Amino acid sequence: MTDDPKLQPFRTLAPPPSPAAPPLLEPRTEEDLIREELERGILFTTMDSVVNWARANAIWPLGFGLACCAIEMMAIAGPRFDISRFGAEVFRGSPRQEDLMIVAGRVSVKMAPVLRQLYDQMPDPKWVISMGACASCGGVFNNYAILQGVDHVVPVDMYLPGCPPRPEMLIDAVLKLHHKIMNEPLGPKRAKRLADQKVELIPSTQRFGR
Repeated sequence: MTDDPKLQPFRTLAPPPSPAAPPLLEPRTEEDLIREELERGILFTTMDSVVNWARANAIWPLGFGLACCAIEMMAIAGPRFDISRFGAEVFRGSPRQEDLMIVAGRVSVKMAPVLRQLYDQMPDPKWVISMGACASCGGVFNNYAILQGVDHVVPVDMYLPGCPPRPEMLIDAVLKLHHKIMNEPLGPKRAKRLADQKVELIPSTQRFGR
């Protein structure tokens, strides 16, 4: 749990300041007894904070490995980097059980509809990390066969530069995504943000050979 009060979703009752310690034989008041009971097992928070805290600390990534960046992505699940410390080690084989898509590597024009279909099959709320220069802007593959940025197909929440980026950089991107999730609104505001993220396949479905 972080020490930053802005990112701390819970707070407890603090004891009132006293100028001097009471005598040992002085009986405690009823107010003191009630405060002591409250401090034992009651947390005060908001619905937005507790929901976002649970979502941020239980991210299940969908590893969409397409090139050499996928090797670096696989490394974060190993014992050396251990992404399980941050609740993001559960790589499932089905998009219906995931809420974070990590696009690792270049995306070809043929692969773009498949990527979009997997994204649509993921349940809400869902997030996307564009890992590496190839996924973010096409990298060195500036040609007709490679998509010049995966954000033409799916909305991207976090861009991770590098060719390829180190596993530590991917872990840092996941932690920055935690901060973003912790500050996300719930209800109508979130629905509006998701509606603003609707992305159409560019420039039309004819580009993808369909």
